[in-house]
Amino acid sequence: MKRLLSLILLLFAFFCFSFVSPALAGDAAAGKGIFTANCASCHMGGGNVVAGASKGLTKDALENNKMLSEEAIIAQVTKGKAAMPAFLGRLTDTQIEDVAAYVLSQAEAGW
Repeated sequence: MKRLLSLILLLFAFFCFSFVSPALAGDAAAGKGIFTANCASCHMGGGNVVAGASKGLTKDALENNKMLSEEAIIAQVTKGKAAMPAFLGRLTDTQIEDVAAYVLSQAEAGW
């Protein structure tokens, strides 16, 4: 009986902690300044002046383009794609993580 109760408690704890959202690696406050200096000319207010709103940074646009994660945004900023330039070598890994955290925080807040 003790084993069964221990197993149930262990499984309960596992499931409780499995669904906790991971903390963002980047610092959104630091990312704001980096975004303003490097990204805002094309992405003012979460938009996209080059490719249009469908490629913007609103929560819906990020979700529709499978970009609603810090990892996806980091990859996009690092490598670039289409009209978006790569920032590898221009920004440090930490700065890119900070920008990704800022973009996600703003997308969640509705820009």
